[in-house]
Amino acid sequence: MLTELETLSTAALYSAMIVYAIAFVFYAVDLANRSGDAALATQRAAAKERAAIEAGGVATLTRAATDVSEAPRRSRALRIGFALTVVGFAFHLAATIMRGIGAERVPWANMYEFALTATCSIVLIFLIVQFFVDVRFLGALITGLAVLFLGVTKVNYYVAIVPLQPALDSYWLVIHILVAVLSVGVFTMAFGLSVLQLLQHRREAREFAGEPTGLGFMATMPNAVRLEDLSYRLAIIGFVFWTFTLIAGSIWAEAAWSRYWGWDTKEVWTFVIWVLYAGFIHARATRGWRGTRSAWLSIIAYAAVIFNFAIVNVFFKGLHAYSGL
Repeated sequence: MLTELETLSTAALYSAMIVYAIAFVFYAVDLANRSGDAALATQRAAAKERAAIEAGGVATLTRAATDVSEAPRRSRALRIGFALTVVGFAFHLAATIMRGIGAERVPWANMYEFALTATCSIVLIFLIVQFFVDVRFLGALITGLAVLFLGVTKVNYYVAIVPLQPALDSYWLVIHILVAVLSVGVFTMAFGLSVLQLLQHRREAREFAGEPTGLGFMATMPNAVRLEDLSYRLAIIGFVFWTFTLIAGSIWAEAAWSRYWGWDTKEVWTFVIWVLYAGFIHARATRGWRGTRSAWLSIIAYAAVIFNFAIVNVFFKGLHAYSGL
């Protein structure tokens, strides 16, 4: 039974990767279509502007200028890509659940299982956010990262199901890791929006200067201010989750090792991530750090999250060395 569930979990994982990859292609097609739509809208607006100037109609000119910023109709490729993302998530979730059932515990005992769950959380947060704001334009980034993370995880971190180590045998494992994977999912969304913010800021600056902007699909995205606002709000949610992760980890450490804090490498980097996101939120809220500086600080903070998992877990020894199994 154990072997069968492990095999089924692996098969579901491969299925999820394939579906995510196909979804990525459709999202890429949508971005290409957006570039064409933006170019066509610009041409039409220019034609209307010339006609308005010749006719001397100020009101007509104003209406023509707004045509460029009109959102393109939702493409079929975007709808298919999103539907495939939902299907891929179902396979991904099944792979995670079967891994847990086969192990008879929560599937968070090693790097393979944590990465499997964290990547699932990234896609889950992407899907949940759609109920509040349409961010399907991030689909290519989210599905691309999902395929990349799952591929690296399967190649480098896969281990057969093993019993839970005594140090991990605690209900705090469920609390600590659950909140951690949720925060990683939210931070990934904030990271994606910050990347788009930088691209949009560059496009808007070139447009203001009258230079060729390139990246035509960005003309159909929200403006840089809106992208920054969305990234900031998500970062706050992720920061709350990460704060609870830090607190829960300290309580667990006291129960397991009779001390709340020991300057273990993993603990230090968890705190570093907390400080970076706290700095990002504080600087933007009180110091007026907006625009590219805000975006870069968000990206650096997310890079620390990836470094904490991919480098600290593998190359640094400490009491959390079991996470590198």
